[in-house]
Amino acid sequence: MSKYAQSLPTVVSHRSNWRDYYYLTKPKVILLLLLTALVGMCLAVEGFPPLFKVTFASLGIGLLAASGAVFNHCIDHNIDCKMARTHKRPIPQGNVTIYQAVTFAISLSLSGFIVLWYLINPLTAVLTFISMLGYAVLYTLWLKRATPQNVVIGGIAGAAPPLLGWTAITGQFDGNALLLVMIIFTWTPPHFWALAIDRYQDYKKTGLPMLPITHGIELTKTMILLYTLLLTLVCLLPFLTGLCGHLYLVGSLVVNSRFVILAWQLKFSPQKRSAISVFKFSIYHLMLLFFILLADHYLV
Repeated sequence: MSKYAQSLPTVVSHRSNWRDYYYLTKPKVILLLLLTALVGMCLAVEGFPPLFKVTFASLGIGLLAASGAVFNHCIDHNIDCKMARTHKRPIPQGNVTIYQAVTFAISLSLSGFIVLWYLINPLTAVLTFISMLGYAVLYTLWLKRATPQNVVIGGIAGAAPPLLGWTAITGQFDGNALLLVMIIFTWTPPHFWALAIDRYQDYKKTGLPMLPITHGIELTKTMILLYTLLLTLVCLLPFLTGLCGHLYLVGSLVVNSRFVILAWQLKFSPQKRSAISVFKFSIYHLMLLFFILLADHYLV
């Protein structure tokens, strides 16, 4: 048994407070998701979207995304206690019980669904709820444990926020919103595989079929490089369809070129921290790309 599993408390500690529940929601991840949803809202209209819709759509989407994150903590608590990266999370540490976390997650999901259904539109409420279930159940409970392609197939749930933001404003599907979904969908595998390489020993202890474990680190490096090249091409689609202009074209080529260079270095001239460097840059990459989308929409 892992030393982290051995140290798992059998009772809830008295240190449980609001910070533990806040941490369960994965706030940094939620903020990134909300940024992509906001861009979807802004690109859905010529000018600025109504403040009322932006505020309550962000609230509803954020609550349901946070609910999925809490469910993820609940389902993965036995795995989290084995990994150096995650063994200090509230549930493995005994600061929050599974019952308390599940109750919290259900409260968040119901609140988010009600906000979206009554203050935005039923389509966005249903799509956001399905996205939450896709992450919490389809990915976390099944795909993560079933196949090394888990982050590829399950990535669609995390890629949904731009579409959710778009439907929150327009109340309907749009092909341009799906282009933004495709960007995040293609971005997800190299993002997570880079982390899986860096935390190879951690993931090996869990028994999860992550690609570096099942097919080797070298193949995973190759896949990361190929996906960054594919991502560069996918990121051209908003320009080619007329959704974005030349500012976005130049900006996307710059940030994607940096991503490809880091992936190339990871494959052909790796250093000790190359994998985590790819992982960290991937986060900045997505943030920069969506800020560039906003800038192109309003400045050009």
